[in-house]
Amino acid sequence: MHDDALPSAGELPDLSAVAAEIARLSLATSPSELHGALCGWLAGGGGSVREWPARVLADDALPAPAAGGALDTLRTVSAAQLADRSFEFDLLLPGEDASLVERSGALFDWCRGFLGAFGLAAGSAKTLSDESREALGDIAKLAAAQPQDEGDEEDEEALVEIEEFVRVATLLLHGDCVLAAQHRQSLN
Repeated sequence: MHDDALPSAGELPDLSAVAAEIARLSLATSPSELHGALCGWLAGGGGSVREWPARVLADDALPAPAAGGALDTLRTVSAAQLADRSFEFDLLLPGEDASLVERSGALFDWCRGFLGAFGLAAGSAKTLSDESREALGDIAKLAAAQPQDEGDEEDEEALVEIEEFVRVATLLLHGDCVLAAQHRQSLN
């Protein structure tokens, strides 16, 4: 790393490592849905705390992930990516080698997780910009969508565009709920 280069927010852990830790903790969720929940929690103003699964899944009985494990890394990297204004925020989704139905299903799961945890963290107290309200509505529509069995090149391109929209919408919501509040506090 060059001296003048900013440190990166890091990379998300591998999907299979997250899946293994989910299985070990007996969580009833997919890796993508859990990452969506984590990001919804963080974007809505929830704290980046080690016991985040208990918070985002609304189950106080869940243990905190092991320090340095896949779920702990998922939290720290996601929080850093959201706070980093270089827009290097990633969604934890299957790779391009997965089928269209698997990838689109994981994206819709991610959106379902995001919505639930965003609501838990933000509650009704947050004032959202018109753009953020619209983005949240669009994420809700995606959360209700079902993957289709087959697709073509056009569907592949559409999925990439939808993933990019969700990524940017998450950053917008985080900006409204977290960064704007931090900016207001620093002015007072």
